[in-house]
Amino acid sequence: MRKNASSPDAENPEWTPEEIRGARPLMEVLPKATVEAVRRYRGQRGPQKSPTKELISLRVDREVVAAYRATGPGWQQRAGEALRLYAGKAGLSRQSVSTRRAAKTGGRRRDRRTASR
Repeated sequence: MRKNASSPDAENPEWTPEEIRGARPLMEVLPKATVEAVRRYRGQRGPQKSPTKELISLRVDREVVAAYRATGPGWQQRAGEALRLYAGKAGLSRQSVSTRRAAKTGGRRRDRRTASR
């Protein structure tokens, strides 16, 4: 590696004023299909292959949140894992929840729109 990487050399000569004026942004020069595949807009993520998480609002004691945050980056994943473990131990899997609901309603399915009226 060269000592001074910012100095021009035979492989990377300094641009002339004409070359600078003729330069185009990469997104204008690339083929349209490549631009579409590469372009991301501000705040845009790529499409999820399969949604694995759900955004919820959950009220948790400040001390609990502070304790998880104190563990550093990845604290939300650790909190999610703790909830997952608890749900497994308590029998709160998706299947067991639907079984419990069916038992409460006598096996018939409740319609949410009419249940609260």
